[in-house]
Amino acid sequence: MSKKIAIIGGGNLGSAIAEGILKSKFAKAADIIVTKRNVSTLKSLKDKGIAVISDNAEAVRKSELIILAVKPFQIADVLSGLKKELTAKHILVSVITGVSIADIEEITKKKLPVFRAMPNTAIAIQQSITCISQKNASDEQIKYVKELFATLGKEVSIDEKLMDAATVLGACGTAYAMRYIRANIQGGIEIGFDANTANTIVAQTVKGAAELLLQKGTHPEQEIDKVTTPKGCTIAGLNEMEHQGFSSSLIKGIAASYDKILKG
Repeated sequence: MSKKIAIIGGGNLGSAIAEGILKSKFAKAADIIVTKRNVSTLKSLKDKGIAVISDNAEAVRKSELIILAVKPFQIADVLSGLKKELTAKHILVSVITGVSIADIEEITKKKLPVFRAMPNTAIAIQQSITCISQKNASDEQIKYVKELFATLGKEVSIDEKLMDAATVLGACGTAYAMRYIRANIQGGIEIGFDANTANTIVAQTVKGAAELLLQKGTHPEQEIDKVTTPKGCTIAGLNEMEHQGFSSSLIKGIAASYDKILKG
């Protein structure tokens, strides 16, 4: 069953979600509303037929699925301003880092179906991984929200206590992957490629490596073993990376991001 969708907060992630929903044809442009104080920055969405307005309350009144995509420090004020508008017809989906379902319930003082979803910016091209948890939702509502995010990439259900960890692995992870890709490109330039060619080779190689794991369900080490021959160039490169702390630095970086979320 289609629903009117309001995205409260048309920043990078909110806009990406709107674009992904439209591209996936999960909802028509006429059924999507995106809010932002400065609506002039949402011209590209407006040009695609999506309603862009500055009035959050109006967006909620006209919608059934409410996606909260504001900054964490804004959520209390935003939800407080929407309490009168929220009714039994609404489903709340928060994509806000560090804001728990209990936090949302404490502000709204209402027993509504509430979801936490952690996608990443690849949602704009329907290639996100979205981790989902929920409370007070019916089986039908859970199915609807999961289907929405499944059209925007892949979705997995997790316990809410793991949502901060999911933020690091799935959302911050985009930046980690980009940094790896950028370093690979720089290496490619050093050994003779121009930047554009190196970019294409590296990006497609990383995409292919990821698809091997997703489609075949194999372990990374199995795929590594297939391309490492005795005394070969692959194992020489891998071992040098490990000598320089490649895996340990990545693990430490993930742990540092997680600690930052916990400590605020």
